[in-house]
Amino acid sequence: MEEVLTLKYHISPDDFTRAGEASSDVKGKLKQMGVSPEAVRKVAIAMYEGEINMVIHANGGEITVNITPYEIEMILADVGPGIPDIDLAMTAGYSTAPDEIRSLGFGAGMGLPNMKKYTDEMKIDTTLGVGTTIRMIVKL
Repeated sequence: MEEVLTLKYHISPDDFTRAGEASSDVKGKLKQMGVSPEAVRKVAIAMYEGEINMVIHANGGEITVNITPYEIEMILADVGPGIPDIDLAMTAGYSTAPDEIRSLGFGAGMGLPNMKKYTDEMKIDTTLGVGTTIRMIVKL
């Protein structure tokens, strides 16, 4: 049986002061474990983008990170409004972030495209009015 290290994080809605703490913690743990700098970078970017999306759009949520000798799996689950049009949401530069979020420097519409760009696999399951779960994998 392969060894799995599971890390869990609660993401608070609208808490920009703590946004990025989970991805930063995972980055530090992966470095300590001797994971390659390239894999650490990919995980940190993809998870940070997802974490920010959860804070802005999704009323927070839960992130579970499963680390095996072969891959790092990130599962981001929220109870937000859902994504009405995934293809549109995946378009670089498309954003539904309100002006007050943009004034903070967020909401440029690169979150989902960057999450896909920096992972080997990404799957989005979304139900309007129920929430969204995004599963991302970075292979080691």
